[in-house]
Amino acid sequence: MNPFKSSLYGRLLLWFFVVNLLVLVLGGFLTRRFIEYTTEVEINWSALAQSAGEAYDSGGVPALQAWAAAQRQEGIDATLFENGQPLTPMRSPSALRQSMTDALAEGRDMVMQPYPRVYLAVQQVAGGDGKVRQLVALSRTHVRMNRETRDQIFLAFQFGLSLLLIGLASWWVARSVAKPVEALRDATRRMASGELSTRVGPEGRKGPGELSLLAHDFDAMAERIEALVSHDRGVLQDLSHELRSPLARLHLILDLAQRSDAAQAAAYFRQAEQEIGRLDRMTGEMLALSRLEGGLPGMERERVDLAEVVRDGIAQVELEAAARGVQLQPAIESAVIVSGNAQLLERALDNLLANAIKFSPEGGRIELGVRTVEGMAELTVRDHGPGAPEEELEQLFRPFFRGSNAACAEGHGLGLAIVRRVTQVHGGDIHARNADGGGLEVRLRLPLIAL
Repeated sequence: MNPFKSSLYGRLLLWFFVVNLLVLVLGGFLTRRFIEYTTEVEINWSALAQSAGEAYDSGGVPALQAWAAAQRQEGIDATLFENGQPLTPMRSPSALRQSMTDALAEGRDMVMQPYPRVYLAVQQVAGGDGKVRQLVALSRTHVRMNRETRDQIFLAFQFGLSLLLIGLASWWVARSVAKPVEALRDATRRMASGELSTRVGPEGRKGPGELSLLAHDFDAMAERIEALVSHDRGVLQDLSHELRSPLARLHLILDLAQRSDAAQAAAYFRQAEQEIGRLDRMTGEMLALSRLEGGLPGMERERVDLAEVVRDGIAQVELEAAARGVQLQPAIESAVIVSGNAQLLERALDNLLANAIKFSPEGGRIELGVRTVEGMAELTVRDHGPGAPEEELEQLFRPFFRGSNAACAEGHGLGLAIVRRVTQVHGGDIHARNADGGGLEVRLRLPLIAL
């Protein structure tokens, strides 16, 4: 997992660690280079040798030891040599002793760099007693600065570098957070003003993990809201359109009833009652379809025996089928188990049977089948009515669509639309075709679950 794509908290913690590490490493290096080449004053080796000679002349070895201790505080190991021997102890790496011996043997002033960042100086010094001695000095820098000043510069440089790097990192993190937040804020403001097509888009998804997920969820929410609002507007338009004709007829019937005598008015009122019943059924079906297309939030699922649902559905429509002389012929396998909502499946089956009975001729028959096919539960309902033109088969499941063969039957074109939506909610599919020998066959498939 890429740590730079992790949570916002993790990103901030990581950058804090990186910045501090950079300050320690880069700050130390740059500070030393700054002191080395910019701030400090170059060592005057000749003056240093003269100072050592004066200390020795004034107080002998004790004075020279005190002088060497003072130089050591400034990072220089130095002493006077006489006849090739140091007058006071001097710390020197064993690897440099041969270089020191060679330099002393040459008997001249010199400054050499035997190793990177290691300086060896040899200077001739004439003492007050007339003897010539040699100053031998070792330093890791060719410049002089006391330790206190060096520490102050180091701390000041570290502090300034820390502020710079932390400021740059904070600006970068703040910028990476602020841009998607601003995109989310702008999208929210436009969404609140009624612009339902608003999306955060790629700009908001470039932020840290949580903000990118938030932008993605916002776009999904906005898309869902837009779909629901568009659907509700469509339902309202369809309902207002479909209710116009029944309401106009009802208005006409009531107007005629007011102008008629009691006997005629009673007939008109019965007709008005029928129109009111049609309006009630249409409104109920529209609300049911709207709820289904809204996604059925919180729909409870359970193990449902589709075969048992079909048996119960047949029992409920037997009287209506018998009244029209229609025979029901079931072919049902046992224990066809699906996961879903029993009430919705019962409503879908009721609409399929009602549609088949409505278009079946008197004395006809309806064939029902429940079986398992390729790991799916399959329900088929076939009537022996007029069927539907081939070009209208795919439109039968659209709300308010009434085929050219439906002129002789009552209905609002909502039954099959409800069946299709129930099927989709359960993760299945539904198709209609003209069966061989006449009639319409509707085939509904749902995912089958193991017993």
